[in-house]
Amino acid sequence: MKTTASDASKADEKKETFYIKITADGPYLVYGKPTLDQQIIAPNDEGSSWVYKQGKSYEVKEPCALCRCGESKNKPYCDGAHHNAQWDPKETASRLPILEDADVYEGSKYDLFDNESYCAFARFCDAYGQIWNLIRKDGTREGEELVKHEASHCPAGRLMLRNKTTGEFFEPGFEPGISLIEDPGIKVSGPIWVRGGIRIESADGTSYEIRNRVTLCRCGQSTNKPFCDGTHASMAFRDQLPVEYTGGEW
Repeated sequence: MKTTASDASKADEKKETFYIKITADGPYLVYGKPTLDQQIIAPNDEGSSWVYKQGKSYEVKEPCALCRCGESKNKPYCDGAHHNAQWDPKETASRLPILEDADVYEGSKYDLFDNESYCAFARFCDAYGQIWNLIRKDGTREGEELVKHEASHCPAGRLMLRNKTTGEFFEPGFEPGISLIEDPGIKVSGPIWVRGGIRIESADGTSYEIRNRVTLCRCGQSTNKPFCDGTHASMAFRDQLPVEYTGGEW
């Protein structure tokens, strides 16, 4: 499935139904009642992150207030703990399009764009020799499938593949949805994974670039708010929610 990295035409149709409003010093307010569930990172035979497995689903009200300080006792929902939490709610992320600051790695069929500022430390990119090396082998069937798999499983959209011939980006065809990433491999809870072109509105009323894949901080400690920067891994953030496999995988 192919779309542009920021499929603006489809996103424009969705943004009035689905959007997330960041409050200045409190939670994320989710509108439109998108699905909300766990997506659990599961490894391949070598122990590297490889697929997502479906976890528990959660109720979404209108609006749904999701914790972003990391201190709620009623996760994933806000319980007002942000008023006393030790965190800085200020949004610090760049407003530049994600491609503008990306490094480019050239392959024979695809170019790999990588904006490390948005790394959510999901580690799909490390399997089978790392995607930055695999891109050089994308002229083979096996190499192409590996780089497609690893890039498309990057939840933050940090990694993006562009076809050198058509100029189109290879992107999963997500429907609008929100997930809580769980990472049992390193025993941490990851970010809020926002998919399918859901608009994210800053506390100041402006919107961030609408993208197919975005990860929002929920540990409260990212230095790239509202986006995840992988800090949840170094601080061993746990949401204390049960990790339950309930369905299939992709």
